[in-house]
Amino acid sequence: MSSTNLEIEVKFFITDESAIRRRLLALGAVSDGRSFERNIRFEDTEMTLYRRRSLLRLRQDTRCTLTFKSAPPEESPEFKIFRELEVEVDDFDGMANILSELGYHQEQVYEKWRETLRLQNTHFCLDTLPYGTFLEIEGEGEDIRRFAERLGLSWPCRILKNYLRIFELLKDRIGLRFSDVTFQNFKTVPVDLAQHLDILVAENPQNPVCDADEH
Repeated sequence: MSSTNLEIEVKFFITDESAIRRRLLALGAVSDGRSFERNIRFEDTEMTLYRRRSLLRLRQDTRCTLTFKSAPPEESPEFKIFRELEVEVDDFDGMANILSELGYHQEQVYEKWRETLRLQNTHFCLDTLPYGTFLEIEGEGEDIRRFAERLGLSWPCRILKNYLRIFELLKDRIGLRFSDVTFQNFKTVPVDLAQHLDILVAENPQNPVCDADEH
């Protein structure tokens, strides 16, 4: 497994997507466009992948990709790091059937809107999920931290959890009765994520200012 297979990233909760987008464009970022994603997380009957902190995901947006993520060789308190292997496939339903025949079932569906912007070797994803909007920064560690600072984001307020883990924490805290993270399921469930940052941010400082809109 080479270093190029490591996904290094952090997330920030944001409330003004347009403001962050303007700052990114002012820095010289270029947009690859915005698209809707439908993701299916696959599991076996023993929940082996979940217990191993691994993820097998089939995604449909402007293309179809199959992704496997697993724990990294070394953990980091600064960034979310996973090993990632990804391939593009040309038949979403066909790939889902193959996984089913291999003994995996469709455990969970999650959706989001994503706009990806690129600046140098760093990717910035403006992600709108059913429960909130985030900026995800992926690249080399020193670049991630440097760009977060230039965007006015508070480093202690970075989020190292993935979107499904964030959902699990919200589900437990506010008593959600569904498992699929879809816009339809959240249609009648108002969520103010700003009220739950204490269980999400990496360092949870006293009285943190965790939104770049405040800077």
